[in-house]
Amino acid sequence: MNLPDPFRALVIGATGAIGAAFVALLETDPRCAAVVSLHRHSQPAIDFDDEASIAKAAAELAQQAPFHLIINAAGKLHTPDFMPEKKLGDLNYAQMEETFRTNAFGPALVLRHFSALLEREGSAIVTLSAKVGSIEDNRLGGWYSYRASKAALNMFIKTASIELKRTKSNTVVIAMHPGTVSSKLSAPYRGAEIGRTPDVAAAEMFAVITQQTSAASGSFLSYSGEVLPW
Repeated sequence: MNLPDPFRALVIGATGAIGAAFVALLETDPRCAAVVSLHRHSQPAIDFDDEASIAKAAAELAQQAPFHLIINAAGKLHTPDFMPEKKLGDLNYAQMEETFRTNAFGPALVLRHFSALLEREGSAIVTLSAKVGSIEDNRLGGWYSYRASKAALNMFIKTASIELKRTKSNTVVIAMHPGTVSSKLSAPYRGAEIGRTPDVAAAEMFAVITQQTSAASGSFLSYSGEVLPW
């Protein structure tokens, strides 16, 4: 999409590696008039473990709307209490529920509440997903909760894109795979060795985002621009 000059942006999950890189990138873009950062300790705060905080944050930011670009960079793969499940015997409610809240339920409510803040004449709402959430591409197994939560996220995004097409036909709603990025999320998996830096990843994804038109709404894209299978 052709972002207007000037444009206004909003980044959710702005304290994570990729979210912070997006904020830094947008702050240096001369076309970006304002970039709002949201996270658990921002004002307003947004916490996917607190459903009410999502609606409250959107309501408080309504006076700063409309936004031309909203990026949700929040995500969870592991915590100090759990790592991705390698086998069926590792599955448990607590881990599945926590993973789904961050990776699927929270982003779904972001779509619900924040889509109203998008510029009607042309805007994009981008949610970071993951290639391992592709059902067709799953050849290795494992990582049950993370894979399933991202697959659920992809369905929320695809379904929301269909609805928003009716009311905001110039809005681009996409899921985006950031690739391997050197961050806390990827650290246990040689992320520092094989991953790109967050600033490189953000720049690559931003370049892809700005190339999309409304025809791409409902797509699952890689940071390279590749269309990924659901």
